[in-house]
Amino acid sequence: MLITLKNKEFLILDDFIIKCAIGKNGIKLKKKEGDKTTPSGVFSISKLYYRADRVKKPLTKIPTKIITRNMGWCDDPKSKYYNMEILINKNIKHEKLYRKDNLYNYLMVIDYNIKKIIPYKGSAIFIHLTKSYKQTAGCLAINQTDFLILAKLVSKRCKLKIC
Repeated sequence: MLITLKNKEFLILDDFIIKCAIGKNGIKLKKKEGDKTTPSGVFSISKLYYRADRVKKPLTKIPTKIITRNMGWCDDPKSKYYNMEILINKNIKHEKLYRKDNLYNYLMVIDYNIKKIIPYKGSAIFIHLTKSYKQTAGCLAINQTDFLILAKLVSKRCKLKIC
């Protein structure tokens, strides 16, 4: 199964057309940490995280994990934990997963710079929630209804094509 980003504003999956937002500075093949671009390429979607205190566990074929208060994602290129889920530590720069807003009530990890991590190549690239479709720092953002539909359809063999 292939999910394709079309015209920088829609995800196409079979008969489903899902409105989405991308990085503020568009799509880039040579993404760098902090450049506010969405990486170009073909990626897997490896895991789905959710806030069990706010939302129900979604139906999905990919692994799920509950987001806890002390959970973060390292975005410090100098850290050995770069682009990995971490327990929040004041000495490690990170993206907080347990947010006050609702953007990370659900999120899926896009396997960008995950297998063989390269410092400064970019981190924390997710599919997460939006209500306003405002441009992101590099992630893809969709509404909750569409997220739950997408969650049901994705599998470990599913690929996401961004170009």
